[in-house]
Amino acid sequence: MAEQQPVTDFYTDKRTRDRVDQRIREYLGFFDKSGAAAESRKAKYATMINDFYDVVTDFYEFGWNQSFHFAARFKGESFEASLARAEYFLASRLGLRPGVTVLDVGCGIGGPMRNIARFSGSTVVGVNNNDYQLAKLERYNEAAGLGGQCSGFKGDFMALKVEDETYDAAYTIEASCHAPDKAVAFREVARVLKPGALFAGYEWCMTDLFEPENSTHRQIKTDIETGNSLPDIATVPELTRALQLGGFEVLDVEDRVKSSDPETPWHLPLKGERFSATALRRSAVGRAVTNRGLAALETLRIAPKGSTAVSNMLNLAADSLVKAGDLGIFTPNLFFLARRSA
Repeated sequence: MAEQQPVTDFYTDKRTRDRVDQRIREYLGFFDKSGAAAESRKAKYATMINDFYDVVTDFYEFGWNQSFHFAARFKGESFEASLARAEYFLASRLGLRPGVTVLDVGCGIGGPMRNIARFSGSTVVGVNNNDYQLAKLERYNEAAGLGGQCSGFKGDFMALKVEDETYDAAYTIEASCHAPDKAVAFREVARVLKPGALFAGYEWCMTDLFEPENSTHRQIKTDIETGNSLPDIATVPELTRALQLGGFEVLDVEDRVKSSDPETPWHLPLKGERFSATALRRSAVGRAVTNRGLAALETLRIAPKGSTAVSNMLNLAADSLVKAGDLGIFTPNLFFLARRSA
C-alpha cells in the first residue's frame, strides 16, 4: 500500500498552494443560499469541480490513501480490503482481462485504476479534468511500474475528445455524481464504447427512504452536495433513466450498501474505528485534531491560507454523510451494470 504524506506536506505543488484561499472562496460561492445555486453549479460544474479537487485532493489522500471511494464491508474486513474488493467486483462484472482496454470515467489519482489493472491484466485509460490530480496519477503509475498499462488524459466526460467506438468497456467509481446532466455524460460514454460493450459503476444516490418534504433530509442532502462538489444528487430511478437515455440497456442495479455487515456500515470510517492511525485520521476525533492542527499551521504560515476552511468544509461533508448513513437515506454504492445498445 502506498505511503501517505504527513499533514505538513499538503499542497507541495506551489501553483496550487498559492491559490488555496482563492479557490476555496470561489468554490463555496457555488453553494449560496439562493434558489439559483443548484442551477449555477450545473452551469459552471467544470470550474466548480476543478476548484474542489485542487484544494481537497491532498486531504483525501491523507485520510483515504489513493482510492477515494466507499465500499460495502464485511465483519472483520479492513476498510482498505473492502475498497479493493469493490474494485475487483467491478472488474469481474465487466469481464476485464488481458487485451481489453477499459475507460476509467473520472479516474482521480488512479488508486482503483492500478488495482483493477493488476487484478485483471487489462489496460486502463482514465479521463480527468484536473491537472493537479493528473500529475499525481502519472507519478504514481510510474512508481508502481504500471506506466505502460495505466494512463490518464485531460478531458471532460461531458464532451470526450475521443473517437467513436474506441473502448472495450468502461467504468466509473463515484465520479459520475459530479455530472450536471447524467444522460449527457452517459451518452458520451456510450459513444466511445464499442457496440455491445459493458459499462459499470458505483453512483451516489438518494434512497427510497429520502423524503424531499422532510427539512432534515433536505439539509443533509444539501450539506453532502456542498462538501463533495455535487450539482444535485440523483435518486435511483433518475440514475436508471439517465442510463437508458444515454443509450444503455440496464442489466443490473443493486445497492451494495445492503451487503454490508450491520457492525461495519459503509460510513463507519467517518464515525471512527480502532484499526490503524489512518483510520483515526478519518474519524470524527481525528478530523477535529487535524482541523485544530491546520489552524495552528495556517496561523504560523506553514499551511497555506484557506487550509482550515477546506478542512471545515470536509468535516461538514463527513458529518452529513454519517447522518445520511444512519438514516439510510443515501448510498454511495449504487452499483449498475449496463450494455451499450448496438
